[in-house]
Amino acid sequence: MKMNRRNFIKATTSAVPVLSLPIVNDLPKNPALLVRKLFVYGGEFDRAFIKYVAALTGKENPKICFLPTATGDAAGYVMRWFENCAGLPVLPYVQRSFISSYSQKESFEDIFTNMDAILVGGGNTLNMMAIWKAQGMDIALRKAYEQGVVLGGGSAGSLCWFEQGSTDSRPGKLTTVEGLGLIKTSHSPHYDGEAERRPLYWSKIKSGAYKPGYACDDKAGIYFENEEVKEVVSLNEKSNAYFVGLEGAEIKETVLQKTLLPPSWP
Repeated sequence: MKMNRRNFIKATTSAVPVLSLPIVNDLPKNPALLVRKLFVYGGEFDRAFIKYVAALTGKENPKICFLPTATGDAAGYVMRWFENCAGLPVLPYVQRSFISSYSQKESFEDIFTNMDAILVGGGNTLNMMAIWKAQGMDIALRKAYEQGVVLGGGSAGSLCWFEQGSTDSRPGKLTTVEGLGLIKTSHSPHYDGEAERRPLYWSKIKSGAYKPGYACDDKAGIYFENEEVKEVVSLNEKSNAYFVGLEGAEIKETVLQKTLLPPSWP
């Protein structure tokens, strides 16, 4: 059953197997040859987007770790991750943030840097950022990124990589949240999925509250390589990604050239 964005934060009682990750260090990596890779999309994870991230790793069966922090590690959301990975050429893992030192001995840094890719799910961005900081997960994610681990995600999982953007994480209305700033711009997910997103993003950029930045419709994504746009992909003709900035004192919204992912994906 497909859950909408509001309902997926509800935890279920489904039991999810706990995966034990063996820490196996690859051969030392040459920093001069590493490419920093980041893929963001506007909505929730999709099998085609998971497959796209897998291809970015350059591995046949890449280890992809899912972070469900923004839902409070909701069991139903974690189960949906494994269901979406079924049949894809990936080795899926999950890293919860609500952990115990009795049951988890590996550090977040050891786990993240030994993955091929890390995808972040949607939910409450504000709470997620606070938990990451408290746990040191933000530092571990930065180190993984610098070591060539592909990072990505949608919704809260895309917003977190930019300097700032709007979130529905507080009562009443959309408000500002600060991300990790790997991409030195602002960001808006759900650009076509929620009526408030586009006008609010425009007003924030026009007022100077936000830097110019990138927006994604729910079914479109942007691949950044070394913090520069490398490719825009979409699951359909109508979904796009955009750069939103100023031309003089007025907003200029540019639709970025996109590649349609093949219907056969995944």
